[in-house]
Amino acid sequence: MAENQYGFPTEVLSLPSQGLLYPEDSPLRSGTIDVKYMTAKEEDILTSTNLIQQGKVIERLLESVIADKKVKLDDMLVGDKNALMLGTRILGYGSEYRVTINDIETGQDVEKTIDLSTLQHKEIDKKLFESGENKFEFELPNSKRKVEFKLLNGHDEKIIDKQLEDLQKVEELTGVSSELTTRIKHQLISVDGNTDQKFIDNFVDNEFLALDTRAYRRYISTITPDVNMVFNYTTQRTKKVVEVEVPLGTEFFWPAARK
Repeated sequence: MAENQYGFPTEVLSLPSQGLLYPEDSPLRSGTIDVKYMTAKEEDILTSTNLIQQGKVIERLLESVIADKKVKLDDMLVGDKNALMLGTRILGYGSEYRVTINDIETGQDVEKTIDLSTLQHKEIDKKLFESGENKFEFELPNSKRKVEFKLLNGHDEKIIDKQLEDLQKVEELTGVSSELTTRIKHQLISVDGNTDQKFIDNFVDNEFLALDTRAYRRYISTITPDVNMVFNYTTQRTKKVVEVEVPLGTEFFWPAARK
């Protein structure tokens, strides 16, 4: 912790993307982000009833702790935002995180303490990022069609959330969620070289084979820079070590809620 040009203590956090997909003139291009320590101001945000009701607590919190105001949260890739969220939690409340998980063998709830500082960034294939452009290609294994896609940032996520909110009434009537197709439509840049959005939407709705969709999503998950939010858990009965996803409850940013 040290004073610097900001006039308050900060820490430097590394980004899973290593800054490779940001423009040359972006402060995020360095692959790091300067973050201020949480103070009473940030706790005001965490306890704001209005922000909680609007679902904007985490967004406002992360905006508040970014030291360099030239950095816009919406410009950050989703995986980099996850790293910012994790780093902010560690700086604010420490690395110990108490969670309740369900043992897959006994069905019982088990209390565990996770050391958040041990969570690592996913390894990325730098060759895929050499162009510095957020555009990737993938050939669908069954139809052999070629798609280009991008990794989503905060701005994309807001648009998707708004569209899903607009579709909510339809989903209540049909009982079918449109989240998967809506997300894919925003990821895809072209299909067989065709960039027309209506063409892409029709492809997703009517021609994107289920087996291809699964392979496509698996590939995106593999190449996406992010924090590997899993930990090793030893089952109670057979002592088998399994990977369990870190549950993100309200206590992630408010550990006192468990006491």
